[in-house]
Amino acid sequence: MKRTGPTNPETKALIGALRKESASSALWKRIADDLEKPSRARRAVNISRIARNSKEKDTIIVPGKVLGSGAIKHSITVAALSFSAGAKERIEAAKGKALTISELLKQKPKPQNVRIIG
Repeated sequence: MKRTGPTNPETKALIGALRKESASSALWKRIADDLEKPSRARRAVNISRIARNSKEKDTIIVPGKVLGSGAIKHSITVAALSFSAGAKERIEAAKGKALTISELLKQKPKPQNVRIIG
């Protein structure tokens, strides 16, 4: 069976941009590989899991959706393909930032300062 990948044009463009950046870092290649999976195989991560696996001022990437179950008490930057409304509210209430992966890619963070959760 032929693998088709994502059909959303925005996701395809993001994967292309990540592949272009992957020459400088394996982090972006891994994120692109995760985003090429079928949508039913993409990750969905709750705020509680992000809170357990992060520290103050961390930058976290979730190659999927961030869900709002749980609480977070420290300020972090979370980049994901999408966010539920509750997740975005909780991150911003903790003085954190909720970005899309493409917004984080434009900021060009150092790969050693970024962690993948999911």
